[in-house]
Amino acid sequence: MYRRKIESVLIQWKERENRNPLVIKGCRQCGKTSSVLDFAKKNYDNVIYLDFHEHKEYKSFFAGALDVDTLTLNISAGIKGARFVPNKTCLVFDEIQDCPNARSSLKFFKLDGRYDVICTGSLLGVNGYKSKEEQREESAASIPVGFEQIVTMYPMDFEEWLWANGIENQHIDYLRDCLNKEIPVNEAIHQRMRQLLLRYVVVGGMPEAVSAFFKTNNMNEVADIQRGIVDTYKADMLKYALQEDKSRIRECFESIPAQLAKENKKFQYSTIRKSGRSRDYLGCLQWIEDAGIINRCYNTTITELPLNGNAIPDCFKVYMTDIGLLVSMLEDGTAWSILQGDLHGYKGAIFENLAADIFGKMGRKLYYFQKEGTLELDFLLRYKGECCPLECKAQSGNAKSMRTVLKNPDHYHVFHGLKIGDYNVGRNGAVLTLPFYMAFLLDEY
Repeated sequence: MYRRKIESVLIQWKERENRNPLVIKGCRQCGKTSSVLDFAKKNYDNVIYLDFHEHKEYKSFFAGALDVDTLTLNISAGIKGARFVPNKTCLVFDEIQDCPNARSSLKFFKLDGRYDVICTGSLLGVNGYKSKEEQREESAASIPVGFEQIVTMYPMDFEEWLWANGIENQHIDYLRDCLNKEIPVNEAIHQRMRQLLLRYVVVGGMPEAVSAFFKTNNMNEVADIQRGIVDTYKADMLKYALQEDKSRIRECFESIPAQLAKENKKFQYSTIRKSGRSRDYLGCLQWIEDAGIINRCYNTTITELPLNGNAIPDCFKVYMTDIGLLVSMLEDGTAWSILQGDLHGYKGAIFENLAADIFGKMGRKLYYFQKEGTLELDFLLRYKGECCPLECKAQSGNAKSMRTVLKNPDHYHVFHGLKIGDYNVGRNGAVLTLPFYMAFLLDEY
C-alpha cells in the first residue's frame, strides 16, 4: 500500500462523533477500494465488503425494506462470515452506483447509528445517462441528501508520487522553504526532483501502473497497464451510456490528443468530426467529465477574481485527469523522449496537461485567458488572494503574454505572475520562476 491523502480524510471522518456514511467517488482504478479496505481493516474488528459490480446478486439484499435490522439479516444470511457488532463493524459498499437502493439505505444506517458505512463509486456522476430500465430503478430509490458525506478521490498526485519514491516530509518542507524565500533549490536535490518529475509524467498516478514501474522498471509493462485502463474507460462508455450516445462519447474521448496537439488548444467539436457541432457532442463530453476522466479548463472574460464568475461556459480546453494516461494515448516513443528530457512534444501540450494534472488533483478548478489574435495565458490561479497568471514552459522560454499583462495593470488588474518550467527558483521583476516540480506547492489561495 502506498501512502495516500485519502487516509487523513478517512481518519478525520472516523473521529467525528456524529458522522454520516462516507461516499468516495472518483475515476476507475484510482485506488478507492484498496485504500478504503486497508483503512477499515486497521480500524474495525469486522469489515463486511459488498462489491455490487462483481456480485450483482448482492443487490437483492436491498430489494425490499431498507431498515437496518432487515438489511443486516439479509446480508448475514447471504455472505458467509458477515458479523454485525455495534460500533465495531464497518460495511464497505463498492461501486455503489450499481445498486441505487444501497445508496438509499445510507439514510437508515445513519439514523440507526450502530454501524459505519463507507462507499465507493466510479460512475456516480453518469447516472443520468443510464438505460431507461436503470433510470426507473434509480427513480424508485432516492439519494440520501443530508445523510452522506461525499469526497472526491483522484489518482496519485505528484506529492503522493514523491512519497512513494522515498521523499520525506522534511524534503518537501525544504522545497516549500525555497519557494517562500525565493531561493534556488540545492543542485543535487534539484536534479533528483527533475528526474522524479519526468518519471511522473510517463507513469502518472494510477496505482497499478505505479506498482508495475517499481516492480519491473519496465515502461512497456507500465504502458500496457495504462492502455488497459483506457480500454476499461472505453468499455464503460459502451456499457453505461445511452445507445445513441455510445459512439459519440468514444469519439470525443479519442479526440483528446488531437485537440491538445493543435496550436490553439481550445476544444473544437469539428476536430472530433469535420461536421461536428456542440449540440451533437456536448452531453457526450459531459459524460466523460462526470466519469472523472477529464478536466475542463475554462477561458475567462477578464483576468480578475472570481474566476468562476468570469468563466466562459462554451470556451474551454480539455485535459486528461491523469498525465500518464494521456502519454499512453500518444504515439509510441513519446515516453522515451520525455525520459530523455525532450519536453517539446505536442506543442507544449504534455506539460500543460501536467500542470492541469497537478492543479486538478489539488482540487483546483482550471481557468485560462485568451483573446483572439492578441495574447494567451496558460492558466489563471487564485494565489495569495490575487488573480495570478501562470505560464508553463517545458524549458526556458519567453512569456510574452504575461509581460504584456503585467505592463498594463490598470487594464488587466494583474500585479504578479508565475512561470514554471525546467529551471530553478528565481525572480525577474513581478514574475516568480519555479521549477515545474514545485507546482504542487502552489496551494495558498
